[in-house]
Amino acid sequence: MKIKLVNRSFSFLMAFAVLFSTLSFTVESHYCGSNLIDTAVFTKAKSCNGDFTEKATTKKGCCKNEIDVIKGQDKLKVNSFDDLNFSLQIVFVSHVYSYTSLVIGLPKQTVSHQEYVPPNLIYDIQVLDETFLI
Repeated sequence: MKIKLVNRSFSFLMAFAVLFSTLSFTVESHYCGSNLIDTAVFTKAKSCNGDFTEKATTKKGCCKNEIDVIKGQDKLKVNSFDDLNFSLQIVFVSHVYSYTSLVIGLPKQTVSHQEYVPPNLIYDIQVLDETFLI
């Protein structure tokens, strides 16, 4: 039971590691003068549109956008069966064959009482027999 939990947890952790290592995104920041107005991830940053009044922003072209691109890993190595050497191919094939023969060889189990409906209890047996737990 504990081994299954550890195995599932490790598999889940590795899947997230692959997902987040390959994730790429951009961070966009809008500055008016030296003041940060807006920062956005995955979307475009809102501009000040002349609402910000300060002496530094009266000049034309004082606003600027900074875009930071954070790139994830884009080269994942995908191995095929042919990349393994011959001895590892034999071990892998024998393991798969033995495992599938174990699973396929099991007979289908039938549950004989699956559709059994118990009778309805009409009387309270404890009251009829006058047996009460004290």
